[in-house]
Amino acid sequence: MSEKIRVLLNEEEVDQKIREIGERISKDYEGKSVHLICVLKGGVFFTCELAKRITVPVSMDFMSVSSYGDDTSSSGVIKIVKDLDESIEGKDVLIVEDIIDSGRTLSHLMEMLKQRNPKSMRLCTLLDKPERRVKDVKVDYVCFNIPDEFVVGYGLDYAQKYRNLPYIGVVEL
Repeated sequence: MSEKIRVLLNEEEVDQKIREIGERISKDYEGKSVHLICVLKGGVFFTCELAKRITVPVSMDFMSVSSYGDDTSSSGVIKIVKDLDESIEGKDVLIVEDIIDSGRTLSHLMEMLKQRNPKSMRLCTLLDKPERRVKDVKVDYVCFNIPDEFVVGYGLDYAQKYRNLPYIGVVEL
């Protein structure tokens, strides 16, 4: 591994923020249940930790999507690699992402999911890079706004490496 990883957010900071967001979600969904949709692969670590901290009934499903276009940028057109196993019709849905940057893919995904008639749909992300946004996406729950740096850990990878780091780090090549 020739990359150097600089700690951006340590494990304790990440854990504390997930706890706080879990409490907010629990209050917002009081008296209801929430259906989490984890966007794979990166979102799985965050989704599992978040689910443990939500006190209302939780159900969960997974989607895997890929954005395609040219090699260097996302077109925002998505290909469903793994679709949901269950219908979301009539459910209070919370999409859980690891990171949001341009917003293109997520905007398209949310429009597609709205057509499946959920009762409500909100968005939660561990990391947000608002300065990279090119497509307006309403993010209801954000753990951290971060600078435009290449980050790994807590599900985020660099060439499939570093997903298992318990903190958020910046790759310094």
